[in-house]
Amino acid sequence: MTVTVKSLKQLGEWGIALLPSKKWFFWQRSLLVKLMLINLLVIAIVIWLAGVSVKDFACLLNKQYQVIGGVPSNLFDRPLQFYLIRASVLAVIVAGILYYFLVRKLTLPLQYLGTSAQKMARGEFLPCRPISSKDEVGRLISDFNYLSTKLQQTEKLRKKVVSDIAHELRTPLTNLTGYLEALNTGVIQGNPELYRSLHEEALHLTGLVEELHQLNIWESKRLGWNELQTIPVENILVSTLKIFELEFHQRHLNVESNIQAANILGNKEGLKQVITNLLKNVLKYDRGGWVKIEGEIENSFYKVVVTNWGQPIPEDKADQVFERFYRLDSSRNRKTGGVGLGLAIVKEIIDQHRGAVGLISREDEHSFWFTVPLANGQEEN
Repeated sequence: MTVTVKSLKQLGEWGIALLPSKKWFFWQRSLLVKLMLINLLVIAIVIWLAGVSVKDFACLLNKQYQVIGGVPSNLFDRPLQFYLIRASVLAVIVAGILYYFLVRKLTLPLQYLGTSAQKMARGEFLPCRPISSKDEVGRLISDFNYLSTKLQQTEKLRKKVVSDIAHELRTPLTNLTGYLEALNTGVIQGNPELYRSLHEEALHLTGLVEELHQLNIWESKRLGWNELQTIPVENILVSTLKIFELEFHQRHLNVESNIQAANILGNKEGLKQVITNLLKNVLKYDRGGWVKIEGEIENSFYKVVVTNWGQPIPEDKADQVFERFYRLDSSRNRKTGGVGLGLAIVKEIIDQHRGAVGLISREDEHSFWFTVPLANGQEEN
């Protein structure tokens, strides 16, 4: 019996035809069954090929011996066929058992992964059971657990943002509604002080909506490198300082600036927004009557630092001030600050410039800083 390419092709087609069809439920639902059947098919083909080769070789030897010694062929063929069949059956059984346990060890983590994914769809962000393996399945589960953690953080942030927005809107809207109803029914009479108070509430709502709008705009922009232009950073800093010149004069704030000239890669409007928000922060919280603005080249970045004497900031809260709606005043009294979005906008814009933001506090002296990349590989001499 001769094994040809054509016969191998036909055997493969027969093997595929023998595999369970799509109508078989367990074939559709179980990866273990698929791998088991495919493996058994491969083993059967290998054993069949090996058996055919051994039998053909044995038959050839038998013919030669028959010519020499006259040994009957049936005394040789039947035992050979019996042992080949027995060896084939034992090989399939042993291989099937070993393969079952090995493949089950592979598919079990995937079952854990599927269960965790179903829980995630229901809003339960629980990590999948980790495994010690570092192969593709191990890396997949590790990536899934990282994704689950990030989604859990995002969900907590979303709930916090919704809660904070509701809190910020509830008080002014309640005040406006109550006073307008009272004015409409004649319970109270209007006066300049009342109108001024209502106007402040309306301004607070307008400011909140505008900051939310600005944050949404920058989150949706996602600046690419091709959108960053070469800009003289000193022009942006000086022009923005001039806008606040009158307010600083009215508040008797002494302004000191030390700005090094340099070209940076950035978005002009975005960087103006960053400086504006930091200077507004100074006006809200200043207690020392002075502010210092510094700008200098630091390695391949340009670093801007805004320093003033302000409200105490605990050391462990330094990183949280850049979070959305974060306020040092837990009572969220509007007389002691804004809505907590100004620094979040600063961080979002600087992140899109591939820079960094931070805060250095020395008792009540605070230095808010940010970095942006220099243009044309310009570095400090």
